[in-house]
Amino acid sequence: MISVEDWALIRRLVADGVPQRQVARDLGIGRSTVARALSCNRPPRYERPAVATAFKPFEPLVAQLLSVTPDMPATVLAERVGWTGSITWFRDNVRVLRPLHAAVDPCDRLVWLPGDAAQCDLWFPPYRVLLEDGTTALLPVLVITCAYSRFILAVMIPTRHTADLLLGMWELLTQLGAVPRRLMWDNESGIGRGKRHAEGVGAFAGTLATTVQRLKAYDPESKGVVERRNGFFETSFMPGREFASPADFNSQFAAWLTIANARVVRTTKARPVDRLEADKAAMLALPPVDPALGWVNRVRLGRDYYVRVDSSDYSVDPAVIGRFVDVSADLSRVSVRHQGRLVAAHERVWARGMTITDPAHLAAAKVLREQFQQPRPPLPQADQELVRDLAEYDRAFGLTDGEVA
Repeated sequence: MISVEDWALIRRLVADGVPQRQVARDLGIGRSTVARALSCNRPPRYERPAVATAFKPFEPLVAQLLSVTPDMPATVLAERVGWTGSITWFRDNVRVLRPLHAAVDPCDRLVWLPGDAAQCDLWFPPYRVLLEDGTTALLPVLVITCAYSRFILAVMIPTRHTADLLLGMWELLTQLGAVPRRLMWDNESGIGRGKRHAEGVGAFAGTLATTVQRLKAYDPESKGVVERRNGFFETSFMPGREFASPADFNSQFAAWLTIANARVVRTTKARPVDRLEADKAAMLALPPVDPALGWVNRVRLGRDYYVRVDSSDYSVDPAVIGRFVDVSADLSRVSVRHQGRLVAAHERVWARGMTITDPAHLAAAKVLREQFQQPRPPLPQADQELVRDLAEYDRAFGLTDGEVA
């Protein structure tokens, strides 16, 4: 068999007018080989003749099982058909047959209308961010991408809890200045599971007059716009960067998104900032009243005068020990009120298991403790004179000295 280079050389020489006999003599090959090279319009390729393999007798049985159960593991198939040879060789052959019997799930090309939808997702940057207690953690970044314009908004949040997810969504929608008619999520536990939204998600959607749509499983096409952006972040934003804190991350990311939103998107052939106005014009307006969001709890303040938000404890004015207090927190602040009066205000920490103490609360607790430990004053003299003489009871019942009732 001649090589592809010789085949090409033979055809070129004969085309230039060189006789076939001279070509055969110059290349040291037979004239029949030259004739075959000229008659063949495709480059020569070695093809091994097909022969029956050890898997061939088992192929009908494997195909029958796959037609009923396409996802049956190869090890189970080997057991069912009685295969005793190499399991690796068996897996290779099953891998060829399986797509022929898999159910077909076609997907349509999606067309996104202006203002119709925004895709939401959590991205976990491959970088451990430094927290307040000196530890580091992989924190989620909430990403919202407008489906029509491809405009990206994102912010790092402390947890995947529903309260933080809704706070992050509201912050990004406030930056956008409008509300898409659909906010699309995958099966995120903080948004909902099964057929029910998580607590607070329905009220949030109702206040914004929008729809929080949770996609069914195995539907990557419906949320591919935002997921492709997550991969874009890791290759274009993350390399070579360092972050001193979550606030530093958000600052750098916001600056970079300004550049990213001004780049031409390959699929739309336009820049997101150029399509944003048309997208926002078809969206809903922000509600006149802000939705009730954040961590909210009502507890009776215990003797240790601390309340818990997420996993950290925050001190409260000990003067309201034993009374009910209302605890609220957003992404940056923790506030505690008693009958509307502010009794504690702290910066929220993102580290876990921390104890945050206000020095004023500590000093007030010391004063109250010293007052409680002081001995009680004696009864006034006027109260001591109120003690009744027991002989008056004898006279009231007509008893004289020596008589026993």
